[in-house]
Amino acid sequence: MTVSPDLRVTPGLQAGPELLRSVFRRHAAGVAVVTAYGERPVGFTATSLNSVAAEPPLVSFGVGTGSSSWPVVSEAEHIGVHILGEHQQELAATFARSGADRFGEGTGWSVGPEGVPVLDGVLAWLVCRVIARVPAGDHRIVIAEAVAGDPDGAGRPLLYHHGRFNALRD
Repeated sequence: MTVSPDLRVTPGLQAGPELLRSVFRRHAAGVAVVTAYGERPVGFTATSLNSVAAEPPLVSFGVGTGSSSWPVVSEAEHIGVHILGEHQQELAATFARSGADRFGEGTGWSVGPEGVPVLDGVLAWLVCRVIARVPAGDHRIVIAEAVAGDPDGAGRPLLYHHGRFNALRD
């Protein structure tokens, strides 16, 4: 590619895992918890949740194949997606921590549609039917169709930015 001598060239850094992490630390993302049920309930904190399509109603998220939740998510027909509120930083941290008892005494939940664990006190939740698991490096992108849910929780959303959970500022 030929660049005009009048233009300033920005060199950038060599692409790799650390560059990607550094760039995405600056990207504020909503915080969700994804749940599924196998022999026991599993779940993990996700900041990669996306709305994919309205018709049919599709969502996507990434999950690491090394995650303790992956074996169940890899086989689950249905998963739960929970949008966390700013009052749920501790819950987000519990579901993000490796080896944590995620469904222990401190986590309120019930069995929802299709047998999926539904967390208490969230801003909104969906139960979704998994339609695809797409390989993406050391992760899988799960695409799922919403089949039930509740958008009416109270509060403001929890955000993840610069390696920390944050609340919106007025």
